[in-house]
Amino acid sequence: MKLLKKLLYFTFFTTIIMHSQERITVKGNQFYKGNKPYSYIGTNYWYGSLLASKKIGDRKRLMRELDLMKKNGIDNLRILVGADGGTYDYTVRPALQYEQGKYDDDLLDGLDFLVAEMGKRNMYAVLYLTNNWEWSGGLSQYLEWNGHGKIPIPNISPNTWPEFMSYTEKFHSCAPCMKALENHVKFIIGRTNSYSKKKYTEDNTIMAWQVGNEPRLFTVENEAKFTSWLNAIVDLIESIDPYHLISTGSEGKNSSNDSMAIFEHTHQNPNIDYLTMHIWPKNWNWFKADEAEKTLPQTLKNAGQYIDEHIEVANHLKRPIIIEEFGLPRAAESLSDTTSVANRDVFYDFVFNRIVMSKKNNGPLQAANFWGFGGEGKAVTPDGHWKPGDPLTTDPPQEPQGLNSVFSTDKSTLNMVKKYNKIVHQMP
Repeated sequence: MKLLKKLLYFTFFTTIIMHSQERITVKGNQFYKGNKPYSYIGTNYWYGSLLASKKIGDRKRLMRELDLMKKNGIDNLRILVGADGGTYDYTVRPALQYEQGKYDDDLLDGLDFLVAEMGKRNMYAVLYLTNNWEWSGGLSQYLEWNGHGKIPIPNISPNTWPEFMSYTEKFHSCAPCMKALENHVKFIIGRTNSYSKKKYTEDNTIMAWQVGNEPRLFTVENEAKFTSWLNAIVDLIESIDPYHLISTGSEGKNSSNDSMAIFEHTHQNPNIDYLTMHIWPKNWNWFKADEAEKTLPQTLKNAGQYIDEHIEVANHLKRPIIIEEFGLPRAAESLSDTTSVANRDVFYDFVFNRIVMSKKNNGPLQAANFWGFGGEGKAVTPDGHWKPGDPLTTDPPQEPQGLNSVFSTDKSTLNMVKKYNKIVHQMP
């Protein structure tokens, strides 16, 4: 009987060890999962914690989507740690932080549930803590909360993008705004997950904390203030949680006034464990859906050059780099999940192959998160305009829903993702 008990205990603890989540670390220009190199083709899933909400979400859909992603080798998700404000059209509603320093308990519970369910599936989360853009409040919302007037939401006339950018640039000069964000960072990172009972600072499901989505300095004149702020936030995260990795969430050159020197300069801090870049051919006027045959080859050439520039900086700084956002519309910019994704698949294949080539050459380009997984979501209005209660997709509320979404039915894309994940997971 004693021998049987010993065997049962051994089996139980062996099973726990075999299925325990291993920590992601960085050594030189590579990621490691435990003591083995870690590369991946992941995705953006910013709305995951909203989908995990008891009140406004759909947990059954969440579980199906997590299972489908895992089935296709996707084990790395880049996720927004909630929105701020939630009072404007074209922004995420409801907001996690609905007033400065006040949080929606249901959405905090959703964040906990999402991270816990990912942990059960041995998936990893990159959690970004704020946003440069208006669609989730972010930096501009802190300015409004601290007396700088209403946010000039670009999608609401007569506001313009230059006005919004000029407004948001003030954040790096707003002491109470920066302090409020620091308090937010402390609050989130200091949580204990109500489902797994793990402290966020000790949970291996979290691969990295990310300062924000696409923080940028806006003007060369603002570089010193921006860099000072970025270093302060990075150092704060490191002081609270030295266990996890840290990244900035930068687009790269496009966040740095089109200067690779600025990108490198703003990422000197040794507490920044890895670099990021984003590639948006449509937004940058490389790709035009109505001239796809003509513009796709140039898009691939431009993307290759953009990647090469960032690899050079990663080599200088001796750190890994991830292409953590990239997307392309369907044929004719259709929002329907039945429309061709042939051009997108060509672009994705190009990016994924660059990861493989870098790995073969011991290069710093280690992974990619495509934008993004829309799962079972869909556009419900002709123009794709999202409003509260509509199905969530990976496209944020200010963009047509379905524009860049990879849906659960996009089998050609998911099969390609699965193929490349199998390749990179097996590479040394």
